[in-house]
Amino acid sequence: MSNQTSNTHALPSVTFHDEHTHNKKLFLATHHDKLEHSQLDKQGRTDAPYVEDVYETVLPWWRATIRARILSSVKQESLILARMQAREFIRHPWLDLYFLYSSTLGTQTFFMIGLPLTFFFGYEEFGRGLVIVLASGVYVVSFLKDLVCSPRPLAPPVTRLTIGTHHLEYGFPSTHSTNSVSMALFIFGYVRSAYIESNTISSSIYYGSCVILVIYAVTVVFGRLYTGMHSFTDCAVGVFLGVAIWGAYVIMKETFGNWLATAHWIVPLTMIPICLLLVHYHPHPVDDCPCFEDAIAFASVFLGIALCRWHSVRYGVDERFLSSVMPGPQGTVWTWGDTASWWTLACAKVTVGILAIFVWRILTKSLLHLVLPPLFRLLASSFDLPHRRFYTPATDYQHMPVESSLRPIPSVIDLPGVLAVSPIMERSALGRTSEVKRRGAKSNDGSPSANGDNYSGSELENSNGPSQRKEVKHYDADVLTKVVVYAGLAILAGEGLPVTFALLGWGVKPQ
Repeated sequence: MSNQTSNTHALPSVTFHDEHTHNKKLFLATHHDKLEHSQLDKQGRTDAPYVEDVYETVLPWWRATIRARILSSVKQESLILARMQAREFIRHPWLDLYFLYSSTLGTQTFFMIGLPLTFFFGYEEFGRGLVIVLASGVYVVSFLKDLVCSPRPLAPPVTRLTIGTHHLEYGFPSTHSTNSVSMALFIFGYVRSAYIESNTISSSIYYGSCVILVIYAVTVVFGRLYTGMHSFTDCAVGVFLGVAIWGAYVIMKETFGNWLATAHWIVPLTMIPICLLLVHYHPHPVDDCPCFEDAIAFASVFLGIALCRWHSVRYGVDERFLSSVMPGPQGTVWTWGDTASWWTLACAKVTVGILAIFVWRILTKSLLHLVLPPLFRLLASSFDLPHRRFYTPATDYQHMPVESSLRPIPSVIDLPGVLAVSPIMERSALGRTSEVKRRGAKSNDGSPSANGDNYSGSELENSNGPSQRKEVKHYDADVLTKVVVYAGLAILAGEGLPVTFALLGWGVKPQ
């Protein structure tokens, strides 16, 4: 009774859309299952028979061994998290909403929206460093997730709160923890430099900024435990990776920057193959996991930003255009009219920049989806092209659908999914198949799954009978399309648009 009371108290305002009744219903976890002999898949369901046999069969022995060790910790820590969620002094409706929505501050979508603004307003060095840190973290974490294929905390007994489709990824390690810690440390480096080295900020601003950064990192990391999305091991390793990646950046920052500025054509001739190799050698997971798309996106953005720096220094773009200042009165005294004029221009820059990114994504995606499949089929007649699991080769299809996995909205994977709020507690019938999961499927009416679970070649059953799903396929052309789109997006945001602003007389750097 205490567990039921606690869970009911914890989730009074979170709802999900039931696919059969089309009504919003409250979905709560009120029980605990014994875990000693349970089976589970990547989303932590404990009632999927034979799932472990699939992992043991598909994975090499050394990957299966690593997964088994982490899986043992996940089972034990799931019980601890469930007990933590059952305590009323820990769970509260306001805390549910706070940790649920603050989790967006550690997502790739949040960073992909905010990063272009640093280049639009002349903070090129800050933006480039942040891209390097975040891209390195996302790729390393995505690599490990698909390598180990470890599930998230078991649900049940844990109740998960999530925004979007993060629960479709594997659990180990935590991307949110890595991103939040590495970004907090990165920003702390700039704040510390401004306070100690250049003495441009006061003590109160310095210490206040440090407090905010600590609150940010702790909120995101602890929030992953509070919402049941990660185990303690996931978060601990994520924090360690965040610290390690930031430390590596501090050590290599000057060397890498000098190499980009002085190595001439060796930069693109090195960076482009490395990016393609990172995409090619990303581990193949057992399930259809979004981690690979995260890795493609940020590796490509890293490539684009590196090429921006190389090109701007080599051809003098940095000095001629990126140093221009936005028009406005000189001095510290601004009238209301001056302030309104400056903000109007700033909003115009953001609007034009975002629209340009939209257009780039839509046009480039459409063009490559027309060009790449025939090219791949031509090359396949003479060569054995690389093939990735879950991605249909061009020889098996004639035309790509208009709606494919890459959407015109600027996010890493699927920005519209961010707006969907779901407490994840899977029905027991969903685990009745031992098949590997496919994501992105839709119901007959075209609506996405309420709980985010999709299966390939199978039916999802509940008390109302089977519900047929339309399988959404991935295509081999999508992989190279994402590389070009995201690398181009970085080049556009990092150099193309700032140069355009300078040519229009809008300037780049603020006063």
